Amino acid sequence: MAVDRIFVAGAGLMGHGIAQAAAAIGKRVVLYEPDASRAASGRERIAGNLERAVAKGRLSDADRAAAMKRIEATDDQGRVRDADLAIEAVFEDVDVKTRLWSELDALAPEATIFATNTSSISIDRLAEAVSPARRARFVGMHFFSPVPVMPLVELIRGAATSDEAEAVVRAVAAEMGKQVIVSADRPGFIVNRILMPFLAEAMRAYEEGVGSADDIDTGAKIGLNHPMGPLELADFIGLDVCLGVMRVLHEGLRQEHFAPPAVLVRLVDEGHLGQKTGRGFHTYPRS
Repeated sequence: MAVDRIFVAGAGLMGHGIAQAAAAIGKRVVLYEPDASRAASGRERIAGNLERAVAKGRLSDADRAAAMKRIEATDDQGRVRDADLAIEAVFEDVDVKTRLWSELDALAPEATIFATNTSSISIDRLAEAVSPARRARFVGMHFFSPVPVMPLVELIRGAATSDEAEAVVRAVAAEMGKQVIVSADRPGFIVNRILMPFLAEAMRAYEEGVGSADDIDTGAKIGLNHPMGPLELADFIGLDVCLGVMRVLHEGLRQEHFAPPAVLVRLVDEGHLGQKTGRGFHTYPRS
């Protein structure tokens, strides 16, 4: 099945990155948000990203203009009727995702492949939102942030996922230059199953006064040769996102080292979500 038209639901950090990566390989992209201004904002962020790439000599101005022509922002959910592939990249919450998938299932053509960018939630649980006939074309396609830069996609099959749906995801990921790894449909999949306990332990060390946020991050960057420290990375991901993933892992695997640390819960409750709010474990200048 050839994919030419992609519907991306969610124009935030992940969604606009997915739309940018799709447009860069010649796909026609519809970037959807129920609020038209948020959809337009996502498209503007892509324009800014591409303009910076031109300024750095990584992209020609002609290619920038061509990519932008392929991206349309909309608040019309019905545009999924034109899609070969629909990729969902909304907040990591079962109710939010299943509500959206149920709505899109009622509108999309039978042949449209549905791919969820969930980072932790069961594919089978999300597929319950669509009709039994659609479940063969429902698959996990987990990108990593920033999407245009990070070269990895986790592919997760549900119990009903067809070989065709897997092949479509593999083909699109390959066109984007992504390396595909395959995970079983287990909480957190591969990467977050490994990553989140590491971040949580760094948070507990901070909470217990073992070291400052700067020293914990410096220790990981220099001592472990990591490009970002764990607290810095959590702030980049979004502390609300980290909390959601840790809760899915803890609820699904029932092991104490997956439990969210109290300091993470407190920061999220206070609205300190990391880079996007200007404060998390570190503070950040607001643009």
